[in-house]
Amino acid sequence: MNDTPPPRRDELSVTDASMHPRGHGCYSRLLAACKRLPPARMAVVHPCSAESLDATIEASYERLIVPVLVGPEQRIRALASEHSIDLAGIEIVGTEYSHASADAAVALARSGHVTALMKGSLHTDELLHAVLAKDSGLRTERRLSHVFVMDISTYPRPLMITDAVVNIYPKLAEKRDIVQNAINLAHRIGIREPRVAILSAVETVNPEMVSTIDAAALCKMAERGQITGGKLDGPLAFDNAIDARAAQIKGIVSEVAGRADILVVPDVEAGNMLVKQLTFLADADSAGIVLGARVPIVLTSRADSVRNRLASVALGVLLTQPQVPNELATPS
Repeated sequence: MNDTPPPRRDELSVTDASMHPRGHGCYSRLLAACKRLPPARMAVVHPCSAESLDATIEASYERLIVPVLVGPEQRIRALASEHSIDLAGIEIVGTEYSHASADAAVALARSGHVTALMKGSLHTDELLHAVLAKDSGLRTERRLSHVFVMDISTYPRPLMITDAVVNIYPKLAEKRDIVQNAINLAHRIGIREPRVAILSAVETVNPEMVSTIDAAALCKMAERGQITGGKLDGPLAFDNAIDARAAQIKGIVSEVAGRADILVVPDVEAGNMLVKQLTFLADADSAGIVLGARVPIVLTSRADSVRNRLASVALGVLLTQPQVPNELATPS
């Protein structure tokens, strides 16, 4: 197997203006740190679109990953030829259809042949169904959850939002895992004690609003050691979670309010709308990753820029490593 990256496509050059940092540069630091790490062997599941192949080739050229393409080989090669994508030296594991691609990629991860997965052009549900298979999947004791790491020019630090993809209406026990997964990711990107805001529409506990009761319970769970590694507060409304003046006006005294690192949304609808509002109204960048399985799972969208795709891949690469790179570590 030849691990040498294939020739790049000029139009995808990371020196393009679309890769230049627009916010505080967290993506640039993340990419720089990961380029100093060994490339991760990553299975790209059913890459049957030009966008998924583009993302794979760019990540390979940047030496972030050694890709293993899992899908219908003739279809993948035809697509690559149509779009002038060079697949020389890239391993392809042939399958007949998307469900089989997901099963084969999960098997590669179970065997240790790859250390991470990246979603291609199949549906997210298809991939996660294979990941969650009881006897053949990649389950752990932790529930799967998704985290967006947002780079927003109007916010002074990376902002993590969870869960806006996987868990639709999570119960309290599921929210506990969602919070812990996000805290663990924050540690891996150099945030030693992340501030976690549990969001609702209000900042007081209201028996008629389940999200406020869950928020209070999660904070008590953190006090009793059931959630570790971060500072929790909630319920908090979005404004007083991210704006210190809004928190002051409301009379909220908190180590979290006004400067949250992690926003925990009450359900997938709220999270999805929040992420898209930040993306389209605040010109925010977003990188996404699924946590809680034996290996990290990179999710990219057809609408993602090259910058966002590479940032998502870089998160996956970072999670395959045993230590946080020095470039990302925060001072003590």
